[in-house]
This record gives sequence, C-alpha cells and structure tokens, in this order.
Amino acid sequence: MEPLFKTVYQVAKADYTSAGHASADIKRKLKQLGVGGDVLRRVAVASYEVELNLVIHSLGGELELNVFPDAVQLVSADVGPGIPDLAMAMKEGYSTANDEARSLGFGAGMGLPNMKRNADEFNIESTVGVGTTITMRFHLA
Repeated sequence: MEPLFKTVYQVAKADYTSAGHASADIKRKLKQLGVGGDVLRRVAVASYEVELNLVIHSLGGELELNVFPDAVQLVSADVGPGIPDLAMAMKEGYSTANDEARSLGFGAGMGLPNMKRNADEFNIESTVGVGTTITMRFHLA
C-alpha cells in the first residue's frame, strides 16, 4: 500500500548541530496531519532516538517518514558500520558512543530500547560493514 504522505530526511555522521531537526520536523508534520496524543508522543521519542543513532553511530543515512491511513512508519537506513551484537545493543545502558557524543550528553544506551518500547512494531536488521535498517510502526487506531 502506498503511503498517504512520505518524506525522507538525510542525516549526516557526527552532525551534532543539526541533530534533532528531522525528528522536530516529523513531529510538526504529524501534528499538521492531525496525529495527536499518545501516538504523536511515541513517534517523537522514537524518531529523535533513531535520528541521534544515525548521527552518533553510523556513517550517515536517511530517515523516512511514511503515513498510512492506519499507521505511521519510520524507516532508518544507514551506511555502516553495522551492529556486531544486536542482543547486547538492545540492552538498556549498553552503548558504543564515542567520547565526543558522551561529552555532549548522548550515548546513555537507551536509544534502541526506547525505540522498541515506543513502537507498536519494531524490526532491526544489521550487517557488520554494511549498515543497519530499523523499521518502526505506530498504529493510529
């Protein structure tokens, strides 16, 4: 099924000055489309977490917003380095954030767990040396 609305945001590696711009725009667009309350809050949290993961951990990538009649979908696809141990990465508090990210207050190891907790459907696929794709759906009904 084709989305009713779709937009794609490019997210650059280590671009801390722009971090959060895509997720703020996603929240603004969803409000304009009439998405509110609990769904808007959960999408806002998850989109911010996934955008920051792109900035901190990837070599760059894109965040895609798709709005369907019954759901909002976020797809994050990055270019490397991939996640060597997905089970460990999903544990609260586990982080591979670098010193720069930590000095800016990021890298607490809550990104992936927060995404999974806020999404109604969560899927992550990662190949070391290739990249990671995260797909999250948030039901509107």
